Amino acid sequence: MTKYANFTKQLETAQRIVIIQAENPDGDSLGAALALEDLLTEQGKQVRIYCPVEIPKYLRYLHGWERSEDIFDYHADLAIIVDTSSAVLLSKTLDDQVIKNFLFTHPVVVIDHHLTESDLPFDHLLISEQAVATCEIVFKLAVTLKWRIGAEVARNLLAGILSDTLGLTTDNVSALTFQIVGKLLDFGAVPSELEKSRRELSKKTQDILQYKADLIKRVEYHLDGRLATVVVPIEEIRKYSDKYNPGVLILEELRTVLGVDAAIVFKTYPDGKITAKIRSDVPIAEEVAGFFGGGGHLFAAGFRVYDEFDTVYAETVRAIEQAFERATTKNDSDAYA
Repeated sequence: MTKYANFTKQLETAQRIVIIQAENPDGDSLGAALALEDLLTEQGKQVRIYCPVEIPKYLRYLHGWERSEDIFDYHADLAIIVDTSSAVLLSKTLDDQVIKNFLFTHPVVVIDHHLTESDLPFDHLLISEQAVATCEIVFKLAVTLKWRIGAEVARNLLAGILSDTLGLTTDNVSALTFQIVGKLLDFGAVPSELEKSRRELSKKTQDILQYKADLIKRVEYHLDGRLATVVVPIEEIRKYSDKYNPGVLILEELRTVLGVDAAIVFKTYPDGKITAKIRSDVPIAEEVAGFFGGGGHLFAAGFRVYDEFDTVYAETVRAIEQAFERATTKNDSDAYA
């Protein structure tokens, strides 16, 4: 029996479903969750979306974002986790003993396009395959199961695919990706409307623009300029995050610097927590994040640890350096293959 068939079998016996996002929601995870909610609701299911953290403001151009809430439906018959199979990225969820008990005692389906081994501690059906985004897998599920894809579903699936491929520009984009995007347009998604909404929400206030200038002044370079880093302390997180995510504000800017192949934004918290978002122009981000128990994509990933900041910072620089060396060795080997 295929994974899709097993998924269908579990859906047949479930009336109430809770869709769970990771604690680093992005366009793909939110788009997949919203699309699944609409698709399953049309199949007669009662569906709620759970995320233990507030949806970042820069993602609120997706229609229905407010339906993602921090209230877990303990009466659900089935849980569907989207866009992660990493325990680290579900630590807030797993730290809640009632939710954890639910996941150990109910059927769980994980839909994820990160081709890393799942380390979730409970039994689950993993639907994972080579795809540019989890939204692509949700699209394939809908087509395979002959579910109707309406304009709203198509819009959210397109948003997720565009988010994870940086506007269809990453190396893993293929002819199939464009075929899927074309079908989503046929189903009613309008890229220009989506981009207009995203740009409107991305506008900055004057104080945020000044803060961006301050962040740029604090950029540090390593490894002969190939790595750029910025550290955001808790005081700035508290002051600015409600207006604009500091990581989103500066991360893509760092990648435009001549010679920079990888960029990292670190955030530090009073309890010793350190988070890091990694973006790279060579396929090393997922590998580096995985070294610290995190995950993501080849070109975009992240991790969260509890340790001394100086230690984590130094280890990250070393991990990036080693990943660069392995990537160079692999390219040299491929050239002579």
